[in-house]
Formats: sequence, structure tokens, C-alpha cells
Amino acid sequence: MVRAKNVLAMLMQNFFAMGIVTIIWVLFGYTLAFGDFGNGGWIGNFDFIGMKNLTNAVDANGLPVLAFVAFQLTFAVITPALITGAIADRMRFCAWVAFIVLWSVLVYLPVAHWVFAGGWLAERGALDFAGGTVVHVNAGAGALALCVLLGKRKGWPSDAMPPHSLPLTLLGTGILWFGWFGFNAGSALAANAVAAQAFLNTFVAAAAGLVGWLVVERLKGGHATTLGAASGAVAGLVAITPCAGFVGGLTPIAIGGIAGIVCYLAIALKFRFGYDDSLDVVAVHLVGGIVGSVLLGVFADRSVNELGKDGVLNGGGWGLFGEQVLAVSVVLAFSLIVSFGIGLLLKVVLPKGIRASEEDEEVGLDLSQHSEAGYSLERV
Repeated sequence: MVRAKNVLAMLMQNFFAMGIVTIIWVLFGYTLAFGDFGNGGWIGNFDFIGMKNLTNAVDANGLPVLAFVAFQLTFAVITPALITGAIADRMRFCAWVAFIVLWSVLVYLPVAHWVFAGGWLAERGALDFAGGTVVHVNAGAGALALCVLLGKRKGWPSDAMPPHSLPLTLLGTGILWFGWFGFNAGSALAANAVAAQAFLNTFVAAAAGLVGWLVVERLKGGHATTLGAASGAVAGLVAITPCAGFVGGLTPIAIGGIAGIVCYLAIALKFRFGYDDSLDVVAVHLVGGIVGSVLLGVFADRSVNELGKDGVLNGGGWGLFGEQVLAVSVVLAFSLIVSFGIGLLLKVVLPKGIRASEEDEEVGLDLSQHSEAGYSLERV
């Protein structure tokens, strides 16, 4: 979705996330996120530092703990990587390196503990099957903070900045769609009925998000676009993530459809408020995460998963809805404030700041940051 002169820079930011977050995770990230599991609190402990005591460990269901460590590592990697879409075309690579290290430690690990590891939000009753708050609201808020701090791309919004390859955008969406089954169905931590329900819900919500987005796009803009189809599918995937193992029946159609419509309309926010979210991370991931997390309080059905609760429409009252709103609000505020603080600190401390120079931005981050070009089309 970025311009051709920045394609390697975008890929590099994401590949580096796989590198550095993996190292952080096995050194101390996992233990700070999941240590002292189920006992509430704000952060884990150091029981598993450096993978200590985990070599042959199994959980209560016989699952090797290292399988869970590896599974949760993928969440830890993808969450900060989502931020890159909002800051595309203008952040210096060395600044991104510093930011992702600090953000992973100061933002992701505490939030993962609060929700995924039985921390204080989970203890209060908030639900998040596979990352609506921990991944999408968290990353979306961080993306908003950083793109505001970086400022607008040169020429935005007056200059057109279309994706350099829509076929690759659709291919990437297909890979995401397929990979999402691993996140959502895998979060059942077993090959059981809940995993099957989560798998189907994920597929259906993505489809409904795609259709919902295209309907509104066609009505408002006169065309149904391939980029809209890709964005709508991802919006549906984001919204079903917190709900995947807690709802059933036709509910994923409603959740995905609502997300596709709302996320499409949310794109207008960046033009109204003037923040340059390059690839619509805020509209799709932050807004989609909020939609899914809050709608879980409406549609949750304990008959699908005995570890869940009933939402408003299934006779559960407004208790779960309130906890979902609280969890969303806390994670959004925490990530927004701390992310902005990290970015501001780096802007002051780093000799060249966090943003590429005008010259570097003009020539493209591929050449200016990595001395490479994504495409070499000259005749040899």
C-alpha cells in the first residue's frame, strides 16, 4: 500500500519487529507478560526470565508451555508491527528501532498481562479472546500518537499517494485472512468446539466486513474498489478477534458488517482532524478493535464457551458491556499517553530526531535508510 520508493522500508520495519521482539520475549518479555498468571496485578514477575523453568513444563491441560510461549510471541511481534502502517513514508529506521524496543516493554507487556494473563482487567471480568484490546486497540492508539508526533507526509493530503501495487495488497490480505485463523482459532489452545466456532466466526466476519465496506463505499463514492475489499475484510477480522470464541450463530455477520461500515466511515476522521495515518491503521485497527470489543458486551453467549459470559442480548445484563468499555478506555488511554511520551523522548534525545529529512523523504526511505531499491526495472 505504500509508494514504490518506500516498500523496502515498510518491509524492513516489520521484519525487524520479528527480530528484536523475539529476543526481548525470550529474555524477559514472556515472564513480565505471563508470570504470576491469574493473580491479577499490573505486571508479571521474573519466574521465567530467560525461559527459566520452562523446558519440560506443561499446563493443566497437558499443553507444553513452550508452545504457548511461541504462540504468544507471535502476538507480541505483530502488535507493534501494526503501528508501521500509520507512520509509513517518513520515520527514520534508527528511530523505529528505539521506539519498538521501548514500546514493546513499556506498553505491550503490561497490557498483555492485564488482559491475557489474568491481570486486573481480566480479574474484573473483561473478555478478549484473541487480541481486540491487547493487539488492535493497543497498537491503534500507539499508531495515532506516533503519526501525530511525526506530522504529515510531504504533500499530504493534496497530492495523490496511491498504493504502488494493488495486486500485492490483495495477495497480502489473503495471507492475513488465512493467518488470522491461527490467531483466533488457536486462542482456544485446543482442537475443540470453541476452536471450530472461532475458526468459522473469523471467516464469516471477514466476509461480512468486506461486503459491508463495499456497500457503503459504492453508495458514497460511486465505486466498489479492490482496496476497499481488502480493507473491509481486515476490518471484519479485527472486530471478530476479541469475540471469536465467545459468540456463535449469525452474530459474526453482524459484528463484521458493522465493523466494515464503521471503519470505512472512520477514515474521514484523519481528514477532519488533520493527522496523517498513511495506511488507515487508526480507522481499521483502533476503531475496529473498539467496535469488536464493545460489541462483545452485547453479543457474548456463554453457551458457546463456558469460560465466557452472556452479553446484553443473551440476558447477561450490562455488566460485561461495562467491563468491555472500561477495558477499551483504559488500554486506549494508556497506550496513547505512553506511546506519545516515548515518541517525544526519542524526538528530543536522538541527534536527528525521529523523522526523515525532507531530502530523504523525497528520494524515498528505501534508498535513504537502507541504500536499496525495491524494484530494479532497467534492462540488463
